[in-house]
Amino acid sequence: MKTKYIDLIEQTYDFPQEEFQLKDNKLEFHGIDLYDMVQRYGTPLKFTYLPKISKNIQRAKEWFGSAMKKHGYKGTYHYCYCTKSSHFEHVLNEALKNDIHIETSSAFDINIVEQLKKNGKISKNTYVICNGFKRDQYVQNIARLINEGHKNCIPIIDNYEEIELLSEAIDGKFKVGIRIASEEEPKFEFYTSRLGIGYKNIVPFYNQSIKNNDQVELKMLHFFINTGIRDTAYYWNELLKCLKVYISLKKVCPTLDSLNIGGGFPIKNSLAFEYDYEYMVDEIIHQIKQACDEAEVDVPHIFTEFGSFTVGESGGTIYEVLYQKQQNDREKWNMINSSFITTMPDSWAISKRFITLAINRWNEEYERVLLGGLTCDSDDYYNSEQHMNAIYMPKYKKDKPLYIGFFNTGAYQETIGGFGGLQHCLIPHPKHILIQEDEHGNLKSSVFAEQQTAEEFLSILGYGPKKDKNGQLDHKKLLVSSKN
Repeated sequence: MKTKYIDLIEQTYDFPQEEFQLKDNKLEFHGIDLYDMVQRYGTPLKFTYLPKISKNIQRAKEWFGSAMKKHGYKGTYHYCYCTKSSHFEHVLNEALKNDIHIETSSAFDINIVEQLKKNGKISKNTYVICNGFKRDQYVQNIARLINEGHKNCIPIIDNYEEIELLSEAIDGKFKVGIRIASEEEPKFEFYTSRLGIGYKNIVPFYNQSIKNNDQVELKMLHFFINTGIRDTAYYWNELLKCLKVYISLKKVCPTLDSLNIGGGFPIKNSLAFEYDYEYMVDEIIHQIKQACDEAEVDVPHIFTEFGSFTVGESGGTIYEVLYQKQQNDREKWNMINSSFITTMPDSWAISKRFITLAINRWNEEYERVLLGGLTCDSDDYYNSEQHMNAIYMPKYKKDKPLYIGFFNTGAYQETIGGFGGLQHCLIPHPKHILIQEDEHGNLKSSVFAEQQTAEEFLSILGYGPKKDKNGQLDHKKLLVSSKN
């Protein structure tokens, strides 16, 4: 009778897989001995496997390159990384090794761009696509970047006032794009995205505000679908509507030459995940070329903005099961040594699911469990997986540590969770490890951030030592406080 954890995985999925293998009944991720990493660094533990970022970028470039060659597509392809997915320097440094461009969302993104330019990571030829609702600081930062000579900075107009705001702040001519306010999926709570300008208003807006404005050159139409690029009737219908707008706009605006198909590729959230990336790219290129050929207009250059696809599959989080609570005759709670709310907020906020696997003890019997976090919040749990709507793990044994890994958690979780700041119930942010290749292709790991300490929390809350504007301890204030 097959009752071991490895039996469950092998009969439920096609296993092993490209990134997951088993060695000595312990899980490996891209050849990394996770159990050994746990023994070296402890848990809870977050890690980023940087080579995966470059690999996914190159995969996308190959798909678009092949599709364009197959269909005789005369436009070019530009891969942009959405910085909001993960702003960390190590992520940007890895991504920028692959000759890519950047998409920004808010004012401080421009400061990051300027720092990257200063460090020689990007050049004046790098496209900086500026999305988001723009007010004061964001407008001023965009203007500063363009005024200092970065002509490939393209602000995407999100509302009617932005043209005027940008024109006042920017010296001389500048390029812009217009974002389409796409219609949301039928099950959504509202019909039309709050972002961008409605389909029917694009051409009138161009004629009224851009056509006779010698300072502004329209270069790009931006099309974003919140659900991402998926093989659904909804997606293809919205893409065709977008192409009709592009063609209508192109006929009255000769400078328009680029189409940004924002809305990223999905990433693997289960060992049973299936998605034909190559087919989707091929069909997108085919649809765009066919529509433009029929309308007798030149095909646009293609821009994509991939955030989660770029960085999501590089991340992982590992916990230890501290204790098991039998709450009734059916529910066993495995309590982890951290919090789902703080370390994987998407699992709590939008019920997002990640690949969940035991790190060790694969050759032992399994049981059905619920996973609970350390906070006193009833919502701090993770209770479903792809196989039979439950989580199965090797049986809890007090004298045999059990470690659990959540994979492909690299996008958004740190920023949404408030990296380096306060955490719910003051549960500390885990230690964070970077894994990268050296010049010889060998993997090496290093500590990016230690687990938060009580002193750091107390300082943020106002109890501990105060720091001045340079981040240094203010000894005068410390002295006054001690006397009081």
